[in-house]
Amino acid sequence: MLLVGIKIFFARIIDVSLGSIRTILMVKGKSKSASIIAFLEVFIWFIIAKEALNTPYNSLLIPIFYAGGYATGTLIGVYLSKNFVNEVIGLQVITKYNNKEMLKKIRDNGYGVSVVNLKNAYAKEKKEMLIMAINKKSLKKLVEIIKEFDHDAFIIINETKNVENGLIK
Repeated sequence: MLLVGIKIFFARIIDVSLGSIRTILMVKGKSKSASIIAFLEVFIWFIIAKEALNTPYNSLLIPIFYAGGYATGTLIGVYLSKNFVNEVIGLQVITKYNNKEMLKKIRDNGYGVSVVNLKNAYAKEKKEMLIMAINKKSLKKLVEIIKEFDHDAFIIINETKNVENGLIK
């Protein structure tokens, strides 16, 4: 029975991890890759669910292995998406007007940035909006640079589906 439980546990890790990758690919519009992974995911799920339900062992350990594999697969799927998926995100930063030192440091660190002057009838000081597209892994460093010069900067982060042209670090 222990071998059956371990088999169920690891099969669930694989199929749930594949589900996480499939979801990321779907969001990014990669339908062919997502459909191939979907086939594998459901194939594994079907085989292992059938085995879990038809096992000759009448033990609470079987559903515990099944659920444990699902939970562990979820953790692994999150880890894979954070560390191995190269995700491009878009940033809009509302900051103090004419902060040339900050822009220089941003550019010196390899980031591309476009600047738009903003007008606001209610604000007494002028502001600028910085527009950038970066790899998600670079976000922490970029935010640190921005906060170094303007700790009150208003930062909006968006997941982007597609980016063409421009400088992306």
